[in-house]
Amino acid sequence: MAYSDFGLTEVREKLSLSLINNRLFENSLPIQPSKWLNETLNLSLDFALKSGSEKARSEFIVAPILLEMERINDRKFAIYSGKNLDADKERGLTGECDFILSKGAISYTLETPIFALVEAKKNDVESGLGQCIAQMYGAQLVNLKNPKQQIDTIYGCVTTGERWQFLKLVNQVVSIDSDRYYINEVEKIIGCLQAILSLYLTEI
Repeated sequence: MAYSDFGLTEVREKLSLSLINNRLFENSLPIQPSKWLNETLNLSLDFALKSGSEKARSEFIVAPILLEMERINDRKFAIYSGKNLDADKERGLTGECDFILSKGAISYTLETPIFALVEAKKNDVESGLGQCIAQMYGAQLVNLKNPKQQIDTIYGCVTTGERWQFLKLVNQVVSIDSDRYYINEVEKIIGCLQAILSLYLTEI
């Protein structure tokens, strides 16, 4: 078993997590994208969405948006792409994550604490929720191995590139954002991501 084998039923039953719906970013403000991001998405969006692959959506939509966030925040956090997050193999909390965000500078090995994960899916956000929640829980376990760098909240996001769904994990409770965000209003997506980053910037 691995992260990709988890659905919502599995995260409830195997990880004992409670799921609730909540508005996570009702107070966040939209942030206009840079000229670079606008030009990049104008070039890549149609190709990525029509390609039908998670890899294309990850590389040509998600990665540029995360790089935009890195630029906005003066590279004060690290982006890891395609890294394994092995938290508890016996419970199936193992496998590759599309994007992991952690405090500090990028390094050759995954550094903690992890504060957010982003999972790209081909065409169905709902099918990726369980996988992303399991990854968030795995990140929580990995963070626990370093008691000096604890954080209370871990965020997640499942995206098709076109639609973005955010999640939040605090202890054993997962909040699934009741709002949906779409790439044609990328300024709202950037605003949500900045709201997440702002929680940690004072300590990064």
